Amino acid sequence: MGKGAVAAIIVVIIAAILTFSAVCRRGWYLTLRDGDTKEVYARYRVEEGDEFSVSFIHSVNKSPLIDVYQIRGHAIYVVRTIYYGFGAGVQTELEDGQTLAYGEDGAMIVSGFDREMPHLSYIVGTVSDHVLTVHGKEISLREVCGRNSTVEFTCEFRQY
Repeated sequence: MGKGAVAAIIVVIIAAILTFSAVCRRGWYLTLRDGDTKEVYARYRVEEGDEFSVSFIHSVNKSPLIDVYQIRGHAIYVVRTIYYGFGAGVQTELEDGQTLAYGEDGAMIVSGFDREMPHLSYIVGTVSDHVLTVHGKEISLREVCGRNSTVEFTCEFRQY
């Protein structure tokens, strides 16, 4: 086999690897962007029905709070919030369709929101971190985005 044939085979193999790699990355992603510049901080592959959460220490009542979201129809829906203490700035009354349950650890779990969040954003804490949990992995938003940054969450299709 001549050098030209070997080179052609190598080019075909590289093209196949690149095509396969692009197809594997193609899909829906939970995308975190800078609220001002729209720069992408990070992307996490998601599928219909996947849940993710953002947890933090509430700035006023100083207790943990966890907001849980679900991917539905390529949009983000809030499904439940988990509180560990009442106080200013947290929900104190249930709305129609919402329920309150108690966790074994004393958590108050409010569910039944079923509300699309087309403009979901957080300001990453300076005193306490905001932690994204997706696919069981905890990710410090302070480390990914920086303190005091506004982080926008969207579900976006990525072609490559």
